[in-house]
Amino acid sequence: MVVSLRLPSLSSLFSPSISRRYPSVLRRRHHLRPPPSSASFSAQSTVPATDVVDSRKSNQKVQEGGVTPRSQDFNAWYLDVIANAELADYGPVRGTMVIRPYGYAIWEAIQDYLNVKFKETGHSNMYFPQLIPYSFIEKEASHVEGFSPELALVTIGGGKELEEKLVVRPTSETIVNHMFTQWIHSYRDLPLMVNQWANVTRWEMRTKPFVRTLEFLWQEGHTAHATPEEAEKEAIQMIDVYTKFAYEEAAIPVIAGRKSKVETFAGAVRTYTIEAMMGDRKALQAGTSHNLGQNFSRAFGTLFTDESGQRQHVWQTSWAVSTRFVGGIIMTHGDDTGLMLPPKIAPIQVVIVPIWKKEDDKAGVLNAASSVKDALHTAGIKVKLDDTDQRTPGWKFNFWEMKGVPLRIEIGPRDVSSQSVVVCRRDVPGKQGKVFGISMEPSILEVYIKDKLDEIQSSLLGQATSFRDSNIVDVSSYDELKVAISQGKWARGPWSASDKDELKVKEETGATIRCFPFDQPHGIKTCLMTGNPAEEVAIFAKSY
Repeated sequence: MVVSLRLPSLSSLFSPSISRRYPSVLRRRHHLRPPPSSASFSAQSTVPATDVVDSRKSNQKVQEGGVTPRSQDFNAWYLDVIANAELADYGPVRGTMVIRPYGYAIWEAIQDYLNVKFKETGHSNMYFPQLIPYSFIEKEASHVEGFSPELALVTIGGGKELEEKLVVRPTSETIVNHMFTQWIHSYRDLPLMVNQWANVTRWEMRTKPFVRTLEFLWQEGHTAHATPEEAEKEAIQMIDVYTKFAYEEAAIPVIAGRKSKVETFAGAVRTYTIEAMMGDRKALQAGTSHNLGQNFSRAFGTLFTDESGQRQHVWQTSWAVSTRFVGGIIMTHGDDTGLMLPPKIAPIQVVIVPIWKKEDDKAGVLNAASSVKDALHTAGIKVKLDDTDQRTPGWKFNFWEMKGVPLRIEIGPRDVSSQSVVVCRRDVPGKQGKVFGISMEPSILEVYIKDKLDEIQSSLLGQATSFRDSNIVDVSSYDELKVAISQGKWARGPWSASDKDELKVKEETGATIRCFPFDQPHGIKTCLMTGNPAEEVAIFAKSY
């Protein structure tokens, strides 16, 4: 039997959209009319009746014009995109989701990149059990206090009540330390650096697909070191890995920095974060890295003998990103036509749509399309040939645009005759994004396609950066901060006030300190709240 320490409310599953202030994104000339099976999240799932009704309303909008416009209802738009791009569906248990193959392929792209980086930086993959003795959670006081409201507990196993209740993994610091204590004896055993790809259960009050669900997928790294300097270096190194991924692969211009004491991970000395601005200007914590100090090693007695023969507690870190990043990609780059994927993480980078009307033209067009596909595949490009004849070309255009494929190649009888193709960019609407007469010659086409994919990757990052920078306001007083937050923007200003003052800001504005950015202006400043000297600026924003 699984029980929770805090049962969630059975009110609306998703947070209401607050975004009504954005200009409409350019509409495409095609509108997706997907088959009923992909039109919306399944209404048969065990979710509140209010959500089923909302989903059906959303589906009516989708059928009429693609997806709900972002500027009209950002939350409904987000759910429409997830449904119509076939990324996920509701699970039978409230707050859970089923990640569909296309959504999981995006997660796999994230895994592929990070796995390489983890191994390059000396980490090894392993796996820890999902069930953790409750006594482990209780050993670190701030940890149990921070996680108790979200714990799911197993109290019955094999038909009998358990002697000790078990926690369904909310995070693994406790069980990791239990094992580290058995593996670490001497300085020669350090550093010990591992990572696991796993699922996590946290009994969330309000959920949103990919962004906040009862169960989600993530990687969590755990390391043990002989000195505090080594642990700090590791924590910074891993937040840098996440930052590089966000910029270079996901095209998301995150702001990296240190969390405030109030926002620091339960049981950590310092928490570092990457904060991303979504299309509705809310902040998304996209990844974190924690310097745990000796908090867990003291609680669990994780000791080693140093080079001088003295017994010391190890210094530790933990760090993680999750499937939340998929939600961040959707909300950063998507538009009224649907998903828009950066080429480096797109499961399909190029889709080829053959076009013919006469049966006599079919074989020639398909042969040419197949040759183009083979050439691009050989060049290392992720390409799909949509050669089904059960859908019209226009339907296919809409469908693959909804799924965010960066480039579309169209090949018709005239193109076969001229040995050329038409190339369309997903990020440039209409005729402006369409180029005719690109040679089918593999050496020419491969170079052209790779160049265009690079352009799209850069363009998406540039657009997201411009959007972010235009929505961050520098403030010097609390009144200015409140105005900026009320306008839906991020506020950046000097801060040296107390934790109590920070909580006051949250209570009165709904905004929290997202981070103290690593990139800080020089010189002593004046705290926007107290008027006292402040060495750092902080960024405040409403968040997911």
